[in-house]
Amino acid sequence: MAAQTSAAAGPASRGAVPATSVRPLGRSRAKLRDDSILQSLTTAVVLLGRDLTIAFLNSAAESLLGTSQRQAYGRALADLVLPPDELVGLCRKAFDSGLTYGCRDLAARVAERELMLDCRVGVLDTEPDYLLLELFDTEVERQLRREEALLSQQRLSRRIIRQLAHEVKNPLGGLRGAAQLLERQLPSEDLKAYTRVIIEEADRLAALVDGILRAGGQPRVSQTNLHEVTEHVAQLIDAEKAPGVELVRDYDPSLPATLVDRDQLIQAVLNVARNALQAVSDTDGRIKIRTRALTNYTLAGKKYRLILSIEIEDNGPGIPDELRDTIFYPLVTGKNTGTGLGLTIAQDLVSRNGGLVEFTSRPGSTTFFIRLPVVIAASETQVP
Repeated sequence: MAAQTSAAAGPASRGAVPATSVRPLGRSRAKLRDDSILQSLTTAVVLLGRDLTIAFLNSAAESLLGTSQRQAYGRALADLVLPPDELVGLCRKAFDSGLTYGCRDLAARVAERELMLDCRVGVLDTEPDYLLLELFDTEVERQLRREEALLSQQRLSRRIIRQLAHEVKNPLGGLRGAAQLLERQLPSEDLKAYTRVIIEEADRLAALVDGILRAGGQPRVSQTNLHEVTEHVAQLIDAEKAPGVELVRDYDPSLPATLVDRDQLIQAVLNVARNALQAVSDTDGRIKIRTRALTNYTLAGKKYRLILSIEIEDNGPGIPDELRDTIFYPLVTGKNTGTGLGLTIAQDLVSRNGGLVEFTSRPGSTTFFIRLPVVIAASETQVP
């Protein structure tokens, strides 16, 4: 990751406004102090001395770095942002040259959190012994882009499924009827066995199409504890799994009930859990079903005070890179068997209940997150 040099000599020269365009401040506005403006910024601002120790943090920086101004004063930047090498090198380069530098997507561990940061650093024009470091947490922005892509996929998938279902179902009746007529004309039972295969496969396909179309119905919500859903699915998976597969339950007992369509949610969780079961080894596979509550969480561009999360983790080989961007599209599968509809239907069902399915994957650990906002039973409104 190469630092990008700004054309400006320092942060103060960015976005400068010509003096002739500045309007006089009123009496009350004239009393505004520089530090009160800094404290109001949503950008994390850190002031560093030449030894790269912290001289000042604004409120956003305190929140980002997980420390207060009083605790951070005099501490080395390298103690707060790990690993420090790239950011420290950028700061020293800015001091040496007097120019402004920046970098994007810096992977850092800050206060036990893994973050992706955009950084900008430059020497203060009026105080050359101090460096102004701006830190931007891009996780929320990246999450919003990721969720928007998932929602776009889900809308497209829903149209594809409906169209595909109708296109497949229309000729099935004629195909089955022709097979029945042909069966009556055949002289031997051996030949009739072939027509029975046609009829049975036509019936199986029709049932699959009906199931897809029924799954897309409007939710019939009721007050539901998510552990009723996860335990029902866990029992089904426990019965289907090989003896060598370990099934772990990790439930948060404090989760509140919420209004969802219980049957739709069971089907969605079951689809994800069966995918996990198919991904793991029969001899040393491990599946964990976890529930958690997330506070002040942004879901589909809207911030909620409380979000419920069902997480299904497996120790399989992970999702291939070429499938990651299309995994929720219909007929996309990395398995030799299967319809490639399980995750598509799961995403559709969860979205109909106001939630979203996301995932993270690497070899040895794949986790699907089913996120749902809490809906209050009495008023049937979402928790703000």
